[in-house]
Amino acid sequence: MKSDTVYKRTFNQMLDQIQDCAIGTALPSETVLASDLGSSRTTIRKVLNDLCGIGLLVFENRVRIVLSHDCASAYHPTVETVSASERLEKLFMEWMLRGDAKPGTAINEAEMARRFAISTTGIREFLNRFSRFGLVEKRPGSGWVFKGFSQEFASELFEIREMFELRSALAFCRLPPEAPSWKKLRLIGEEHHALLDDIETRFHDFSDLDDRFHRLVIHGAPNRFIEDFYDIITFVFHYHYQWNKKSEQQRNRIALVEHLRYIEALLSGDEAAVEAACRAHLKSARVTLFESMISETDSEE
Repeated sequence: MKSDTVYKRTFNQMLDQIQDCAIGTALPSETVLASDLGSSRTTIRKVLNDLCGIGLLVFENRVRIVLSHDCASAYHPTVETVSASERLEKLFMEWMLRGDAKPGTAINEAEMARRFAISTTGIREFLNRFSRFGLVEKRPGSGWVFKGFSQEFASELFEIREMFELRSALAFCRLPPEAPSWKKLRLIGEEHHALLDDIETRFHDFSDLDDRFHRLVIHGAPNRFIEDFYDIITFVFHYHYQWNKKSEQQRNRIALVEHLRYIEALLSGDEAAVEAACRAHLKSARVTLFESMISETDSEE
């Protein structure tokens, strides 16, 4: 299943590459593509051969030549391009956000497995991962319980987030012009504009867009330790932002505008502007987080 997921994700990424190249030009070498797309040469070779088979590429003189940009129908569904753990994280977060779950909410492994069509082993591994941070707790004989967290925990976590993201944002704007991340940034900017135009009916969709934007920034300068810890940061912050329903639409509108300023700064390559936009957005995010925690405390009294 994992290799199939990797193949489909790489296949979709290669379709993006094809559309960036003029018809009649050659794609980069397998080694370069493997580095750019974060995949093995074996997977790259299989994808390229399959793309030749459906007429989008042709193999000539030891290079693959772009024959067509008619790629729309060839893409694999997004849900098939993410790993089981990534899919579970999104599904679990969605359940928390849309289900109005509060600290003390019981979590049943078997029920979660049925709901998300994932094995109970996968559910257990996911919960064990978050239990190390005190976000969920295993209670003998009664399953799992979602606990929430303290303001002290949140403050410490936010300090780490600020260090990670500022470092990554500055590294992102130093990427070479040909880096695939720039195209992804422009596309995600377009998604921000579209959501802002329809914020009154789609404001709940901000959580997923927010996650993808910040992950793109983090991935711009890969660091395995930062990326692993960022999963915890994402879960905590998104859960609490959305748990506080007060003025949710307006808060998401403000965050979208801040993101667009942040994106504009990144695209400009001006490191001073990037740092200012990043710090301004993180300052707002900190306020939102602690307001949500105060709201949570008040609701429990």
